[in-house]
Amino acid sequence: MDLHSGLPYWIIKNPLFDYYNPLKKNLDTDIVIIGSGITGALMAHELCQAGLECCVVDKRSIATGSSAASTALLQYEIDVPLCQMAEQIGEKNAVTAYRSCLQSISDIETVLKEARINADFEQIPSIFYASDDKGAKLIEREYEIRKRHELPVELLTKEELHKRYKLETYAGALLNRRSAQLDAYKAATELFRYHIEKDNLRIFTHTEVTSCEEISQGCRLETKDGQIIQCKYIIVATGFEAGRFLPKKVMKLTSTYALISHPIDSKDFWKERCLIWETEEPYIYVRTSGNRIIIGGEDEDFNDPEVRDELLREKTKKLEKKFHKLLPSVPFKTEMAWCGTFSTTKDGLPFIGTWPGIKRIFFDLGYGGNGITFSMIGAQIIRNILQGKEDERKNVFGFERIL
Repeated sequence: MDLHSGLPYWIIKNPLFDYYNPLKKNLDTDIVIIGSGITGALMAHELCQAGLECCVVDKRSIATGSSAASTALLQYEIDVPLCQMAEQIGEKNAVTAYRSCLQSISDIETVLKEARINADFEQIPSIFYASDDKGAKLIEREYEIRKRHELPVELLTKEELHKRYKLETYAGALLNRRSAQLDAYKAATELFRYHIEKDNLRIFTHTEVTSCEEISQGCRLETKDGQIIQCKYIIVATGFEAGRFLPKKVMKLTSTYALISHPIDSKDFWKERCLIWETEEPYIYVRTSGNRIIIGGEDEDFNDPEVRDELLREKTKKLEKKFHKLLPSVPFKTEMAWCGTFSTTKDGLPFIGTWPGIKRIFFDLGYGGNGITFSMIGAQIIRNILQGKEDERKNVFGFERIL
């Protein structure tokens, strides 16, 4: 399946990683990571840093799946607001999830610094604004619970949003100063490049895994071309395509759309170039990259790639209209547009760990709008488990919560 179409900005902005190395013979190794996107890259980094032998396999070129289409907002705020998540999974677990995401933003920055990678990581504030009456009430509840648990948050009025940030909103908003943004494609490809050179990491591209199973001696994978890989552990880091390796469906597929503007003058941006998103569902979101603006959203249930792609022109017009209503004084003219597919869950949380009854096949599935922060958390949890270390976060993000 095509995970995206149109013209994703990141593979225009960056040179494609010219790497071709399909698996041509059987292989024995310790750990196999399936997937070479940002999730697989963070997973490989954690394992290599811990001295654990691993390799990566992917049916595509490196990081050309969903990571190439990601708009890469890094927030501790999850698609399901904390006040609502607390009702679904309990306040303690919900706060653990939010605090884990907050910590993961700093951890991602540390990873990039360790590997001396400039992936345009930038700490930047985030504004979560009320779209209507229902959203205004949600903002009040959300502010109260975040303040109670000492999460970074400020409450802004509608007037303050207009005066300070040029925003024309229905009501007030929450501001937090602990968000970030990056270039996910560059982060993934450069992390892999770093560990190929430093740790002799083996990556087998254009190598499609058709089956993986746990056996008495460890795990066994078979590729489309008939090669067999024997290993101790498997880590599935393939986003929604992990469904083929799971006993049952655990996520919903969603089509999403994104635009990037022509360059604009620096004086025309809003204050601090904050990340912006809203309470309405599906929500729109706004970020910048250099002297350009990215706007995304207009999500719909995924049907098939052709239906998704046919809507791109219509969705582009809708996103442009919403941007001009939200920031009427900021010029925006679309230069590139693209669409992609990602997965969501009912509680907004990822799935990390093993399926109950299976011990050696791990899943690092950062579903939802926080995919990259979830991926960092997943890489840490799985690394800790493989090293025999306890990690209480696994109980929050595991499959047990849906069984």
